[in-house]
Amino acid sequence: MKEYMRRASNQHGFTLIELMITVVIIGILAAIALPAYSQYIIRASREAAQTELVQLANRQEKIYLNSNDYAASITAAYNGNSAGGLGKTSGQTNDLKYDITVTPNAPGQAFTLTATPASGSMQVGDGDISITSTGERMRGSASW
Repeated sequence: MKEYMRRASNQHGFTLIELMITVVIIGILAAIALPAYSQYIIRASREAAQTELVQLANRQEKIYLNSNDYAASITAAYNGNSAGGLGKTSGQTNDLKYDITVTPNAPGQAFTLTATPASGSMQVGDGDISITSTGERMRGSASW
């Protein structure tokens, strides 16, 4: 029994000071990492929206080749001609962080696809993204 008691008294745990130092270090790391991670998520969502706009612009060009006219609807079913649409059922990007609209410029002969940050998403302060039938790509007032 004496041997057991001697071993138990030699065992040490963490002191409160050691535990508090660990908590402070974790807090500092989290304070640095979370803003950087948030910016990464915003940038990745913006790039995904840009990719979707390029895909939709390519679909518009296919429609134009078939019917000599661009589609005027994002949400109408895609049927390969201008009477249909681009086939986006929700009118939003796949991650639901941007609302997508199409604006026909000059009836059926030009278009602008615009992705506007959805309200309540992290993208709200990121600005609009657009692509035109001429290939001009804008994010706010700068090209992308």
